[in-house]
Amino acid sequence: MPVPKSVEALENLGRERLSRSFFMRDFLYSEISNSYGMPNIPENPKLAIANGKHLCEELLEPLEVTFGRVSVRSAYRSPTINALGNEKGHNCGSNESNFARHIWDHPDKDGGNGAMACIVIPWFADRYADGADWRAVAYWIHNHLPYSELQFFPKLCAFNIGWHEKPVRSISSYIDPKGTLLRGEPTNPAFASHYADFPALSK
Repeated sequence: MPVPKSVEALENLGRERLSRSFFMRDFLYSEISNSYGMPNIPENPKLAIANGKHLCEELLEPLEVTFGRVSVRSAYRSPTINALGNEKGHNCGSNESNFARHIWDHPDKDGGNGAMACIVIPWFADRYADGADWRAVAYWIHNHLPYSELQFFPKLCAFNIGWHEKPVRSISSYIDPKGTLLRGEPTNPAFASHYADFPALSK
C-alpha cells in the first residue's frame, strides 16, 4: 500500500478496519499535526496497519468490550510529527525511542515491531476521580491481556498501552507511587485483590 497522496487515498486508509470497533482513522488525529499544519500520515501504511491490528485486537478491543468505550488520546505518530513534538517540547520522546511504539511503521533498533496508544477508560476515569488507585487497572491488565508496556499519567488516569511482538511486560507511572510497578513478572492471582469489583474479561 503506497503512502496516501490524495484525499481519496487518505480516506481509504482511514477506512481500514483494525478490529471490531476500531478503524485506522481513529488513531491518526494529532494535536501537534493540527497545531503546526503538518499531516500525520504513515510512511509505511501496510506495516502501520499490521501492527495496529495487533494493538486493537489483542489489547484495545478486550478493554472496550469489558469496560465500555475506550477514548484514544494519542496513538500513531509519523516520524515527522513525533520529531516535531520532541523538538518543540510536547512530551514526545525521540524517534528512536518511539519506533515500534507511537511510530507504528518503523521497527525498533532490534528489528521488533510494535504499536502504542495513549487511552482513557471513562469507566475507570470516573472511579479515579473519586480516589481509586491507578494500580487497580494496571494489575487487571497485567493479569488479563498480552501487553508490552503500560505507562500511567495523572490527568484522567490516561495511560500508554503498547503491543510488541516481544513484550517486556513493563508497568510504570507518573502518578504516586511513581516509578516502576512491575517488569517482566508473570500473572499473579494475588493481584486480583486490587480489582475485586472490576468486571470479568469479556470477549
